Amino acid sequence: MRHCRFSLPGVSSMVNEGAMSGSGNLMDFLDEPFPDVGTYEDFHTIDWLREKSRDTDRHRKITSKSKESIWEFIKGLLDAWSGWVVMLLIGLLAGTLAGVIDLAVDWMTDLKEGVCLSAFWYSHEQCCWTSNETTFEDRDKCPRWQKWSELLVNQSEGASAYILNYLMYILWALLFAFLAVSLVRVFAPYACGSGIPEIKTILSGFIIRGYLGKWTLLIKTVTLVLVVSSGLSLGKEGPLVHVACCCGNFFSSLFSKYSKNEGKRREVLSAAAAAGVSVAFGAPIGGVLFSLEEVSYYFPLKTLWRSFFAALVAAFTLRSINPFGNSRLVLFYVEYHTPWYMAELFPFILLGVFGGLWGTLFIRCNIAWCRRRKTTKLGKYPVLEVIVVTAITAIIAYPNPYTRRSTSELISELFNDCGALESSQLCDYINDPNMTRPVDDIPDRPAGFGVYTAMWQLALALIFKIVITIFTFGMKIPSGLFIPSMAVGAMAGRMVGIGVEQLAYHHHDWIIFRNWCRPGADCVTPGLYAMVGAAACLGGVTRMTVSLVVIMFELTGGLEYIVPLMAAAVTSKWVADAFGKEGIYEAHIHLNGYPFLDVKDEFTHRTLATDVMRPRRGEPPLSVLTQDSMTVEDVETLIKETDYNGFPVVVSRDSERLIGFAQRRELILAIKNARQRQEGIVSNSIMYFTEEPPELPANSPQPLKLRRVLNLSPFTVTDHTPMETVVDIFRKLGLRQCLVTRSGRLLGIITKKDVLRHMAQMANQDPESIMFN
Repeated sequence: MRHCRFSLPGVSSMVNEGAMSGSGNLMDFLDEPFPDVGTYEDFHTIDWLREKSRDTDRHRKITSKSKESIWEFIKGLLDAWSGWVVMLLIGLLAGTLAGVIDLAVDWMTDLKEGVCLSAFWYSHEQCCWTSNETTFEDRDKCPRWQKWSELLVNQSEGASAYILNYLMYILWALLFAFLAVSLVRVFAPYACGSGIPEIKTILSGFIIRGYLGKWTLLIKTVTLVLVVSSGLSLGKEGPLVHVACCCGNFFSSLFSKYSKNEGKRREVLSAAAAAGVSVAFGAPIGGVLFSLEEVSYYFPLKTLWRSFFAALVAAFTLRSINPFGNSRLVLFYVEYHTPWYMAELFPFILLGVFGGLWGTLFIRCNIAWCRRRKTTKLGKYPVLEVIVVTAITAIIAYPNPYTRRSTSELISELFNDCGALESSQLCDYINDPNMTRPVDDIPDRPAGFGVYTAMWQLALALIFKIVITIFTFGMKIPSGLFIPSMAVGAMAGRMVGIGVEQLAYHHHDWIIFRNWCRPGADCVTPGLYAMVGAAACLGGVTRMTVSLVVIMFELTGGLEYIVPLMAAAVTSKWVADAFGKEGIYEAHIHLNGYPFLDVKDEFTHRTLATDVMRPRRGEPPLSVLTQDSMTVEDVETLIKETDYNGFPVVVSRDSERLIGFAQRRELILAIKNARQRQEGIVSNSIMYFTEEPPELPANSPQPLKLRRVLNLSPFTVTDHTPMETVVDIFRKLGLRQCLVTRSGRLLGIITKKDVLRHMAQMANQDPESIMFN
């Protein structure tokens, strides 16, 4: 029996010791051709140590067999290469799906405003590309593209044309949203939401059957196009991580190495999450860091390389499809021609503060609204909720040009630097007629009427986005949060950028501007402020830092602006953490009660294992099996009357000396298998877990040996082990349960749910409200 009195630096050696000592007896049983052995039931947690042990034994067996013949050697090579093959397939499928989604969203978003006469499947931009009559000045107007008012009543201007276009915009938005919510409700209820909280929970070892299934993959891909096209305040980036993980789950089921080992499968899913972010943002390195920092629970070095390969293949596939038509992977490619100055760090840090405050506000309001949805009648009408929110969004969004367009286009415009050829309202500056500078280096100029109009329209759009995103995220449709958060930050950033630019232009003699902003120079780039604001708001909501900065500079190509991005990301995290440590994904995990032990949470209370273990005082004694005195009927009755996942095995009820632990599912399978295959096994057959059968009377039925289902090295702690250590053991070893002993005598058991309940109690939360049901 092994007792755990150790300091944490020794944890890794304990893992190896546990895996090695428990593997022999475990694999003896697993060699038996039992169906469903080693699988877990739905909504249960996997045993990481056991999965690691099984994989070690499988690998050892393949290595020893590969020396026997050439064929076995080739099989061993194929097994070694299967991981890279799975990564290649995930990258190809994830990249293809992302490209198709981008193209479909582009077309269906434009469909709300009009249609291309020459080919209805062309978006507005594609339609005008192919037109010979389009001039550069009127590049958004071409005879082949007709708005609905032109098509239906042959009018392009006037009140009646505006109202008709307005109505068509609302009708298309409602149709797309209704189709999406209906498909999710009927065919794949798991296709709703962002998917990242559930992916995090699954990667921590929880089983949610069907969450990464084929139907979920198909419906999420289709409905993602519909909801983004409907104009709702949501993005496709989070759901693309879910889509990529569905691809990973599908391909891992084709290889027994992954399909029969839940621990290995999660390594594939970690890499798939990296591929998902890679195609969502065109950021392969950011994707790998996102998987490492934000999503994964167990991330060995081998998974890092494979994630990198999967992200690379996915990005390459997306680049081949070229959905943006600019031969670039990045969504919002920017080219700024002016460096940033030290004095600008102050507004950048202010944007970081805004991002942290917005993140806190959003998380609190969104969680309050989602809790209300769960606990009131509102949750019973998901279709109606989606229709109402879509109608409100469409009605308010259409009059404002900044909310009418797709959010990605809006962010792209806000990030843009004002060149000589820009026709945007944001670039309506008053030009100096004597200006003879090169096109790239336009000096700061006074703002014109268009800029002031754009400023108040952006202010209204900002307020609208902040409010509507709170109610949109969490509805029963696929909904990502990256793009709306970035839009909020980009709008605030652009307004701050224009403000600083005008201040520098009109007051260039002030001490803060005097050293770096001479009259006629191009000092301030408002687009850079939009970029920094976007990073700050995304960081405030998700609490990402390193991966966020890398994603942002990969996303925009703005490599020399890493320091402003880092300053804003760190500030937003500090400010948001001052109000609460949880990011939006952790908050949704707690709201849904998933059994997730966050590595970032600190447990500082001075409680002991004896305070948490069950049974407590006044509770019935622990249900145990004895090593050689219970009949098959006794065990079947115990299994029927309880719902525990396993039972400790003791020498006898008097001594309570622990000898091992038997999983409920494997006991059921072993008894069922023995009744079918072994003659003489009846209800009053004695079951024994020892090497030798007990001495029985001559006329007694044949006993049943079940030593092979017994884990002889279950994890144990003494009753005086601090809970701080127990929580760390559960986190770092991914345990399902831990037995509590004193001098080898069994006292009780601590499960993962007991640990979560205790942590909730210590944080003054209702322990039952956080448990998954």
